[in-house]
Amino acid sequence: MAGYKVEICGVNTAKLPLLTNEEKEELFRRILDGDMEAREQYIKGNLRLVLSVIQRFSGNNENVDDLFQIGCIGLIKAIDNFDITQNVRFSTYAVPMIMGEVRRYLRDNNSIRVSRSLRDTAYKAIYTKEALTRKNAKEPTLMEIADEIGISKEEITYALDAIQSPVSLYDPIYTDGGDPLYVMDQISDKKNLEENWVEEISLREAMDRLPKRERHIIDLRFFEGKTQTEVAEEIHISQAQVSRLEKNALKTMRNYLN
Repeated sequence: MAGYKVEICGVNTAKLPLLTNEEKEELFRRILDGDMEAREQYIKGNLRLVLSVIQRFSGNNENVDDLFQIGCIGLIKAIDNFDITQNVRFSTYAVPMIMGEVRRYLRDNNSIRVSRSLRDTAYKAIYTKEALTRKNAKEPTLMEIADEIGISKEEITYALDAIQSPVSLYDPIYTDGGDPLYVMDQISDKKNLEENWVEEISLREAMDRLPKRERHIIDLRFFEGKTQTEVAEEIHISQAQVSRLEKNALKTMRNYLN
């Protein structure tokens, strides 16, 4: 998945709707009353979450349309199971659900193919090892096996490694009846903790609701590390105006995140 297309599965990602908090609450009330049109609007209004999630799997060389569709399944499950009485933002609840669907898809479609010649080398080495063990009443060394079958020890090692059953990052190691816990869930990632990543999504959602100029100021100040004076020079307004706009933007974002 080398890059992200503007259109995925017939959806123009550049024109996805962005729902306000009030719109989300109203739509969810209608969803609970069985309004299918509201459900469709709510799905479309949260497709940005799906895009955010599938970007995490960009190194898997999977078809972006496939991942998007699978992510949408997770989004729909999140909508169908979300409890509005809990003090949890929908995005915080939905992201793990979407990720779970994508992980299951990658796990179920992950196949490592070993060539016939490698398998033949590996099985020949295993057979020779058993034969030499019976003959000499002791386990042979790798070099002894290599000498017996006329294949280098490096080739034998590579072949034996190739036929080992790999432990997938998406293998479940525990389940209590709900979503299982996968191997990758137990791997520490200090640079990209999932909690931090969910917070980053929420932060970006808050920024998306800012006017264009205020959003640009926040980007320059807090993501590019520029001073208010440098920002003022870049966008051709006074430092006092930058300060005022920055305060208004931060207030708007805090209100959204709270």
